[in-house]
This record gives sequence, structure tokens and C-alpha cells, in this order.
Amino acid sequence: MADDIRAAREPDERLDDDEPVRLEEGLPPEMASPLSPFKGAEPPSPQWFKDAIANAPERLSVPVEGANIEVLAWGEVGKPGLIFAHGNSAHADWWSFIAPFLANDHRVAAISLSGMGGSDWRETYTFEGFATEIHEAAKAAGLYKAPVAPIYIGHSFGGSQVFYSAARYPERMKAAILVDTGFGGPPTEEQMKAWQEEAAKRGETIQWRGPATRTKPNRVYATLEEALARFRFMPPQAPGSLFIADYIARKSLKRVPMPDGSGEGWTWRFDPFLWGKLDRTGMQDAPMDRLAPMVHIYGDKSNIMKRHGMGSGHFKNLIPDDIAQIVIPDSEHHIMVDQPLALVAALRAVLALWP
Repeated sequence: MADDIRAAREPDERLDDDEPVRLEEGLPPEMASPLSPFKGAEPPSPQWFKDAIANAPERLSVPVEGANIEVLAWGEVGKPGLIFAHGNSAHADWWSFIAPFLANDHRVAAISLSGMGGSDWRETYTFEGFATEIHEAAKAAGLYKAPVAPIYIGHSFGGSQVFYSAARYPERMKAAILVDTGFGGPPTEEQMKAWQEEAAKRGETIQWRGPATRTKPNRVYATLEEALARFRFMPPQAPGSLFIADYIARKSLKRVPMPDGSGEGWTWRFDPFLWGKLDRTGMQDAPMDRLAPMVHIYGDKSNIMKRHGMGSGHFKNLIPDDIAQIVIPDSEHHIMVDQPLALVAALRAVLALWP
């Protein structure tokens, strides 16, 4: 849901037991707990959404280097392939209401990267490991049985994995599409200085600490209503479509025993220690001289894109200037939640005309 750049405020910050990244204090209810008003009930949804999720995918479990990886697939094997990768702490079903719109002309797959969704957790996560998972998922879904290699599509954290594959293994894909992706290592000295100067104007002090750490497992909630009330987006935003937020939230949870033995409760499916177990050095070594063809689709109100300056500073250091960019109006970072049909239209146009 978020990228791996953060400037931590003083004093030392550690996360609550159900946050993949630090939640800002003082958020309005529509950001901090957007599903609370529904008290566990599903929000009303339009017919297009009902029809999309009724187009149920094939659900596969693909063994990859000791972990079973969840893969969803739609469409006919032999047609041009697409494979979708999700964001931080998310899962393959973030694409379950997008993929059916593309399945008439494509064989479409969506992966839950290890440590997230229905996939197994690992002791260590790497960019190279995620690249292998995406490749093996594409093969298992039959995407390489088409006359051309598949197109890789990734949102946020999943976009950084797609970018790594496009740099390291361009021969595996026809092209790559990034969706609101900002990523990288520590900020430059110039960026850190600028952030500190802005913070000083607010009477604050910041320093780079890297991604936030977790010390406890995910919380177990006694009821589904309680769990859904704790669902929120990172970076914080009010979801543009509450029915999509609710669908994603329900698919983000699993049943587990209550710690006190009183029965079963609900907890998040992502590995709470993923960020602490993620080796980020792979991106630094990825070759940038043979990238696969690439397009970037992002929201015009995205905090991730504002943070990276869209064409300046750290974001510019990783992604070349000549990559085509498509801006989705009235959308924040989670475009498939804010403007799902606009994202479908953008993807259809890109796939019809490019590369």
C-alpha cells in the first residue's frame, strides 16, 4: 500500500500491532476507519462491480523456492498474457474487479507475493525472490503459451518488483506497466536536508530511520466488524469507492484461534515482519541499461508521487525520464479504489496501442 521511503519523526517510532507502516495521528474518521459506519455490513455497490467479481478466477497454488504462492487467473490460455502484482500488505484480489475487464482479449493472472495474501511467509524476502515468484506464477497460469511474452503490471510495492524484473529480466516480458509506483533506498543528502528544513518550519525534527519495524504479531479481532473497522489505506486516504475498500478488506482477513482460547477470530493475512525481513540491496544492483518498454500510470492527487516529486529527486534517480506517463484525474495512490473504471480504460488504451 505504501512505498518504502519514510522520514520518521522524533522520538523513536514503532508500530501498533496491526499497521504495516506508521499511521499518522489525528486522521479524520473517513481515513482512519472508513468502514466503521457500516458495522460489518457490506456497502452498496454498482452492477458493474457485482458483475466483475462474479467472474470468479481460477485459484492456483504454485510452489516457488519452498513457498506456496497464490495465483488467480482469468481468460483463455494462448491469448496474450498479463500478470498483476499488488502493493504493500495487499493481495491478488486487489485486481479481481479489474482483471475481468481485460480477460476477453488476454489471459490474465494476479499474484499474491510471498508474505501477503494467501501465499506462504518467508524468513527472508528479496527483489530477486519476488521476481522469481512473478515469473513462475506467469508460467503456471499459462501466460508463456501465447505467441508473445506477457506484460507485467504492478501497483506501488508491486510496481517496484515489476521494475526490478524489467531491469534484470527484460526478456521475460513484452513490456511493463507501473501503477502509481514510487520506491527506492534512503533519501539523498539533498532530499534529507530539504525535508529537515520543511520540518523545522513546523517546529519538528525528522531523521531517516528506514522502514518502520514491528515487534508483535498481527492482532486477532473477536469479530469481523471489529476487524473491518481497523482497515485503512497507506498512505492514508479516504477511499474513493467504499464498496471496493470493503471487498479488499474482507479478502485481507483470515480466521485464526483467539489468543485466549475463546474461539476463532479474525486477523490480517500479511506477514507483520515482512519489512524487517526484506533485503533491499537487489534494486541497487539491477542494470538500468536494458529496461523493457515501460509506461507509468499514476493518480493526480497521489501522495506517493508528490513525495517523489514526479521527475525530480529520488524518483528520477531510478526511473528514466523518457518513460511515458498517464495521469488519472481525481485519484490518489490507490487508483483501483478511487477510479477503477478510469484505470480499466487507461489499461485498455495502453494495451491496444503500445508498445
